[in-house]
Amino acid sequence: MDSAFLYILGIMCIYTIIPTFVVRLFGVGVYKRGTAGRGIALTFDDGPDPQYTPLLLDMLRRKQIRATFFVLGSKAERYPELIRRMHEEGHLVGVHNYVHWANALMTPKKVRAQLDYSVQVIERIIGERPIYYRPPWGIINLFDFLLLKQFRMILWSIIVGDWRSSGGKHKIKRRLLSRLKDGAVILLHDSGETFGANEDAPTYMLEALDEFIGEALSRGYDFLRIDERMSLDQRTELVKMSLRKRAIVSLWFRWDRIIYAALRIQPIDPGNPLFYYRVCTYHGEAMELTDGEQLRKGDRILELHFNNQRLFAMAAGSRSMVHLAVQMIHSVKEMLPQINEKVCDESPQQEIKAVYGITMIHRGADQLGFTLKSLPKGWFAIATKIYLRTLLRIIHPEGKSRARSKPEALTPKMLAISVRELNKRYPAGGSVVDSVPVQPAFPLRSVLAESPK
Repeated sequence: MDSAFLYILGIMCIYTIIPTFVVRLFGVGVYKRGTAGRGIALTFDDGPDPQYTPLLLDMLRRKQIRATFFVLGSKAERYPELIRRMHEEGHLVGVHNYVHWANALMTPKKVRAQLDYSVQVIERIIGERPIYYRPPWGIINLFDFLLLKQFRMILWSIIVGDWRSSGGKHKIKRRLLSRLKDGAVILLHDSGETFGANEDAPTYMLEALDEFIGEALSRGYDFLRIDERMSLDQRTELVKMSLRKRAIVSLWFRWDRIIYAALRIQPIDPGNPLFYYRVCTYHGEAMELTDGEQLRKGDRILELHFNNQRLFAMAAGSRSMVHLAVQMIHSVKEMLPQINEKVCDESPQQEIKAVYGITMIHRGADQLGFTLKSLPKGWFAIATKIYLRTLLRIIHPEGKSRARSKPEALTPKMLAISVRELNKRYPAGGSVVDSVPVQPAFPLRSVLAESPK
C-alpha cells in the first residue's frame, strides 16, 4: 500500500506538481506580470456568464477600458453573442479550456482536444484564432509545455479570492489596492458557477472593481489588454537592448583609442580615417605571397586596421550584410593607392616587405592581389575569432543571426600583399589598375589590431 502510494505520488510529482511549481514560482514559459511602465491588465476567467458578463462589459465600456477574457469553450458555444460583443468592443478573447477541469486531471490528448475545440468555437464567432491561454487554477501538466508552440500561456500577479462572497466588495477592493504594482496582471471572475465558487460572488467583484478602477486611474495607472501589456514589455526591452548596445559600442570605441595610442597606430589619411596602420615586425609562420615573395618571421610589415567607428556607421546605413560587405571591399580597393603611398613614406627607414592584416574576407581578396592563409591553430586564432565574431554581432543588426547560421564561414584569415605587387597594381598617387569586380563571400570584413605571435 505504501509503495503504491509513493509510486502514484512520484508520478503526480513528475506529471503535474513539479511543472506547476516551476511555472508558478519561476514563471518558466508563462507571462505573469509586466516589466515596463505602469500599465496593468484586467483579466477575467470562467465566463461568459449571461447575468454578470453583460454588466461587466457595460462597466468597461463606460470607463473606456479594455480587458482580457479567458472564456470556457462550452460557454462560448452557449452564449456566442457575448463573445462577439467582447470582440467588437475591443477586448481580447483567450481560452480557458472547454470546461473548467484542471489539466492535472486530464491526459495530454484530452487537454489538446479541449483546447483545439474551444479555439474552433471562438474562431467561428469572432473570425480570429485565439492564441492566449490560461489553464484552470493555473495548474498544468508536464506536456503542457508543448502548448507553448501554439499559445501564449498567461497566469497572474494578483489574485484576491473574488470567487467567494464572504467579505463582500470591501475584501476584494482592499486586496486589489494593497497588492497593486506596476505591470500587474489581475485575475478576477465574471462567473460564479465554477466548483468552489459562490453563485453571487461576481456581484461583489463588480462593485469592488467599479471603485478600484477609479482609484487606480487616480494613481496614474493605465489599463491594457494582455497583448498590449506584453507588447509594451517587448518594445521597452528593445529600447533597453539598444541602449545597452550603444553603451557597448561606446566602450568598444574607447578601447580602440586606448589600443591605438598604446601601439602608436595612426590613420592612413587623417582627412578620411577609414584605415589605420602601424609598422611592426612580422611574427607569424612563413608565408609565400602571390608574386613569389616570401614573408618570413622578422620581416617588417605595414599592418592595417579598419576603423571600427567608421565600420559601425557604414553598417547603420547599409541595407543588408551583403550591402555592407560590398561597401567595405570597395573601400579597401579605393584606398590601396594611398596605402602604397604610406608604404613609400615609411619604407626607406623601415624596409617594409608587405602590407598585412587579419580579415574575414574569404573570396575576392585574391583579385586585389592579396594572399590569404589560415591562422595557425592556437590561442591567437581562438582569440581572433572571438574578437571578430563579437564585432560582427555589435556593428550590424544581422550580425547575431549571421554568426549563428554560418559560424564555420566566419573564420578569420591572414591577408598580405608584397610591396612589389602593391607598387605594380596600385602605384602611389595613381588609380587602381586592377578593375576586376570583387564578389564578397561573407558580410563582415574587419581587421584585427595584432599580428600573430
